[in-house]
Amino acid sequence: MITAVAVLAALTLFVSACGTGGTGARDEGPARSNSVAGGAASPAPSPAPSKTLDTADAVRIVKDDPQVSAEVKRELKPCVADQYPVDVSYGDLTGGSADDLVVNVLTCGDAVGIGSYVYREEDGSYQNVFKVEEPPAYAEIDRGYLVVTKQVYEKGDPVSSPSGEVVSTYLWTSDRFTKKYSKRTEYSHAVGGDPTPVPDN
Repeated sequence: MITAVAVLAALTLFVSACGTGGTGARDEGPARSNSVAGGAASPAPSPAPSKTLDTADAVRIVKDDPQVSAEVKRELKPCVADQYPVDVSYGDLTGGSADDLVVNVLTCGDAVGIGSYVYREEDGSYQNVFKVEEPPAYAEIDRGYLVVTKQVYEKGDPVSSPSGEVVSTYLWTSDRFTKKYSKRTEYSHAVGGDPTPVPDN
């Protein structure tokens, strides 16, 4: 009899706990990303850049760079007020202690890439380790690779409609970038004309 009463009391407590409207483990919220489970050591943080440059800093670096052509420097001027036509990105390309800096210089009117540069931080300053000044080109960071896309124009092609593109992939080896892959794509000019009529059912 005593055993039956004890079981009934335990069952009553269990049911009342489940009936409070809780959602189980989800009440605690998501696990914290920096928590240590089972005594395992947390991974070491990835190296951070010594500082984050703004657009004005990137423009100054390009203008002060003796490897940048005079033509690109002439084109590197504000489009509106103090807005320069540059795209700036950071990422680990060369395995240094700080993120590398990728700067693309564009034209104001058509946003065509006229110069792409990679700068590596060495002894507190940025050094030019890669450049492309054959427009139109654009450099990006993709999973540790430097990817440069160049639009290909045939005679008579408008800026908005190139004939194709060449995508080249570079990897940092032995203190320089070496081309690992290259792919050319020819665009079809057969599409984009008159709309295709809907077929009869």
